[in-house]
Amino acid sequence: MTKFTPQPDVTGPVPATIHSTSAPHGEGWLSMLRVAVTLFVIMTLLAGIVYPLLVTQIARLFFPWQAHGSLINHAGQHVLSGRQAAGSILIGQYFSHPWYFWPRPSATSPMPYNAAASGGSNTGPTNPALIVNIKARVAALHAADPGNKQPIPVDLITSSGSGLDPDESIAAAYYQIPRIARLRHIPPAKLKALVNRCIIERSLDVFGQRAVNVLELNLALDRAYPR
Repeated sequence: MTKFTPQPDVTGPVPATIHSTSAPHGEGWLSMLRVAVTLFVIMTLLAGIVYPLLVTQIARLFFPWQAHGSLINHAGQHVLSGRQAAGSILIGQYFSHPWYFWPRPSATSPMPYNAAASGGSNTGPTNPALIVNIKARVAALHAADPGNKQPIPVDLITSSGSGLDPDESIAAAYYQIPRIARLRHIPPAKLKALVNRCIIERSLDVFGQRAVNVLELNLALDRAYPR
């Protein structure tokens, strides 16, 4: 008897020869590195150069005064040149003469209201240095106006977080009226009316607090009652 041996099916498709497609050692990492560097360069150009320039040009076109620093001159008018400006309404200035409204204290160094060194004192309520500073500021206010027995508003004896706060509370401006009225020989009622004209209302009557811009107030004071 002849033994039957099954034969393989040769009518089906012949399997193709499989060739290795793996990259040589290290070529995969180089490829990913090229992609990463390319994306880094593209995003740097877009986000670091193109976008800032585009936004700056749009701001200068539609909001020229704000884009140039919100500057005002001694007449209180908006100007675009620093040579004509008395200051910016966004950056506080240090007024030391007693016949001006004083802003809230500034903890910047080496001088108050140093725009190149914005920052606060970072002294907490339990820090002895804060108590010492507050007592010194209270003493300075009493020395400048000994007859003023009104409660001192808190923003006249505590510095702001930025050290460049251009505004102060209405109460802080009212507190200083007796001193300025005495030194400039102006009726207090007229000074109060001047402060009221310089009050900044809340945005949309919802956001922020009513305040007074110290630079605008002092410029208006010099215009109305030159010393």
